[in-house]
Amino acid sequence: MSAKLEGKTAVVTGAAGALGSAVATHFATEGIRAIVLADINLDAVGALAETLRAQDIEVVAEHLDVADGDEFDALIHNAAVRFGAIDTLVNTAGIVSPNARIHNLSTADWERSMSVNLTGTFHGIRAVARTARKKTNVSIVNIASVSGLTAWTYAAPYCASKAGVIHLTRVAALEYAKEGIRVNAVCPGTFPTALHDSLPADALTAIEDRHPLGFGAPTDLTGAVAFLASDESRWVTGHSLVVDGGYSLP
Repeated sequence: MSAKLEGKTAVVTGAAGALGSAVATHFATEGIRAIVLADINLDAVGALAETLRAQDIEVVAEHLDVADGDEFDALIHNAAVRFGAIDTLVNTAGIVSPNARIHNLSTADWERSMSVNLTGTFHGIRAVARTARKKTNVSIVNIASVSGLTAWTYAAPYCASKAGVIHLTRVAALEYAKEGIRVNAVCPGTFPTALHDSLPADALTAIEDRHPLGFGAPTDLTGAVAFLASDESRWVTGHSLVVDGGYSLP
């Protein structure tokens, strides 16, 4: 059986994070030819870049603040020039919102979540659309969340931003289907990462109890991302694939 991503190129944002690094590592096992590891913390992707280069993959590590649309445009353009084409963008960059009820949130709290989680995803889609239109079967995979499908207390900015990602995915899929760009999302349940360090232990336990299969790990999502990035999903667009350990079951 051939690798799903044989000969393809990819850009992964949030590559220093738990999910971004897991996606990049999995893409290496699926035959990716070249990859851009993009993160606001450039130093943190160095070790991952060296690991992938040792597997004969062309790797570029780049600084990226996804909230900066001009920087995102430049990164996608430069990657397309360097690699000849961009086949896949995976938008994994994201932040959690403060653990607070709405009346205790500042406007800055709200805007920070939106700028990274939603506007950052918009910037990525826009950059690819500007660069890669008319190229057959380009895939964008956005990381949303089951929190965009359900309501969580104490997390209004995060839930709203991820709901926005889900609907933005559908709109972009409709707008660019005729131009060879597929846009899908993955909606993970919760898996503990550094982003959840601010949560009290009892809150984290309560969240785990809502997952019939328990907490997952970033590696539980990478197969779904690879499927949506690959030609196996060439007739799939506008879909939000739930990978949540049963969290969203009634």
